[in-house]
Amino acid sequence: MEEYIISLMQQLPIVALFAVILATLLMLGKGADLLVDEAVTLSVKWGIPKILIGATIVSLGTTLPEASVSVMAAVRGNPDLALGNAVGSIICDTGLIVGIAALISPLALNKKLVNRQGWLQFFSGLLLIAVSIPLVSVLKGGIGVITSSGNARIPQYIGFIFLGLLVVYMIITVRWSKDSGGKIEESIEKIDESKIFVVLLKLSAGVALIILSSKILIPTVEVTALRAGIPDSIIAATLVAFGTSLPELVTAVTAARHGHGDLAVGNIIGADILNVLFVVGAAAAVTPNGLPIPGYFFHLQFPAMMIILLVFRLITLFAKKEIKRIHGVILLAMYVAYTVISYTTI
Repeated sequence: MEEYIISLMQQLPIVALFAVILATLLMLGKGADLLVDEAVTLSVKWGIPKILIGATIVSLGTTLPEASVSVMAAVRGNPDLALGNAVGSIICDTGLIVGIAALISPLALNKKLVNRQGWLQFFSGLLLIAVSIPLVSVLKGGIGVITSSGNARIPQYIGFIFLGLLVVYMIITVRWSKDSGGKIEESIEKIDESKIFVVLLKLSAGVALIILSSKILIPTVEVTALRAGIPDSIIAATLVAFGTSLPELVTAVTAARHGHGDLAVGNIIGADILNVLFVVGAAAAVTPNGLPIPGYFFHLQFPAMMIILLVFRLITLFAKKEIKRIHGVILLAMYVAYTVISYTTI
């Protein structure tokens, strides 16, 4: 199937290729929506606490597009796309999405929760970089050796460790939510047994859409990158990352418009953590030889990620009650600068 898709895409003009990418990203988002909605419906039916649903199913569901794309890319042996999508999504979530949401309306902060989760967000980024640097290279001379030799990779066992940390993070999140008296609101109506089949059918359709759209998206990005002379990682870290971050964008903008800034900020922080533990973890776990990291990630992608995470952390630390519009302008400007640099330093 993949060979057929590649052959088909090679016959299309580059404008049509970008159209296919956008269409498959929309399919990916719709599949994730279906999967989350029906999973929540079943969970309510089976009596699972709402707070547990919000901290696990819903939060994992919003990062499913990133995870599916990165895992499929890793399986196909395309680490640029697999890692670029995860790192780019963190940059997009923190810069573009928080920036837009803050411009719409200042975002209220739950200082206690944001400070706890915010440090996890920042250190998850540092953790990703730390596991990307092989100890032998550090002993031989540091990052310069890595970027020149190109031997940096995230071992498969680190992927499984990340997935284990993901479970720990979910448990901690549920406990923190309970301590803060948080409640996960949803408007799922009670369903009778006769409708369970319909729910399962929709659930299966969501899974099928995610898998199908990912299988179309990845070879299309590869063909587009080759045709346009743009590295896979750049397209993955910008266009694909933006598309897979649409669930977070919609959630943040809706929350900002209705005055629920704390929900928007919390969703972004959680998504960034999951991009490391879930997305990168799953992608590394399916690669027996580890997830290779191109040397230029240490020149642009990783520094950009940490700079924007640091600025966001400082904003949330020193902001008294809310992320103001001026903060949104700063974050948005940083994202624009990152995108411009990405395409002008090819």
